[in-house]
Amino acid sequence: MSSSLGTMESNPTLFFTPEAEAIKKEICEAGKKLWLRQYVDGNGGNISYRIGPNEVICTPTLISKYDITPDDLCMVDLDGNQIAGTQKRTSEIFLHLEIFKAAPEVKAAVHCHPPHATAHAIVHRAPEYLTIPEFEVFVGKVPVLPYATPGTAAFAKTVAPYAKKHNAALLANHGVICWGDTVTHAEWYAEVLETYCWTVLIARQLGGPMHYFTPEQEVGLMDIRRRYSIPDHRLDAAGNQDCDCAGGALDSTVRESDKIELTDAQFEKLVKAVSDSVLKAIRNK
Repeated sequence: MSSSLGTMESNPTLFFTPEAEAIKKEICEAGKKLWLRQYVDGNGGNISYRIGPNEVICTPTLISKYDITPDDLCMVDLDGNQIAGTQKRTSEIFLHLEIFKAAPEVKAAVHCHPPHATAHAIVHRAPEYLTIPEFEVFVGKVPVLPYATPGTAAFAKTVAPYAKKHNAALLANHGVICWGDTVTHAEWYAEVLETYCWTVLIARQLGGPMHYFTPEQEVGLMDIRRRYSIPDHRLDAAGNQDCDCAGGALDSTVRESDKIELTDAQFEKLVKAVSDSVLKAIRNK
């Protein structure tokens, strides 16, 4: 799996710096959260962080994310060559590396198998959107990537077209991959995506009509992302909508008569609640 950055020299000593030790601890803490939330089982899932121009710290293969320690972690270059660590790196690291190469501003990625989001991946159906403010602000539209055998070059390449415009994707018949500026934030996005898929499923079971935001209200939520410097992968540099991902349409089984738009008063109440929670999260970074 070659890269235009393949000739870049690596610095293995980064693996032993104080910054690396802090990142290793954060990765292990995120791994335990994934296991405790039942987002991974066995030795499933993997986590990574780009610590240098050509250096990525990652979880190894064949170790439970609950049991993992900083000493178990390893480091690879952007071509997947292991340059530090005693445990063998996971073959699925290439999926993460494609994100880092396509979107250099991204620093961390988390892959896991949360049940409700993975169920969407099995039926190849992106979660419908425009129903919960927190989901729109933190995640937004989610593409479904085409299936390929995990760990292969074809599998890794599926994410590249979406790396700059999104921060989460469903892996067909497999699970999810989320990415962001920190390991903690990438793990947050996995939580938001899973909870959203679960909540919408429950809402459907209630049998009542689903209530959706209007296009104007969606723009208001995207404004919140910009206001608090949360990247919005649905917009281009000029602020225009620029997304044709699989999540760009509501579930085709939803009847038009079942769709109810929120009133402005209802929407403003939701926006205030989300704005307050986002500001609190940013202040506590």
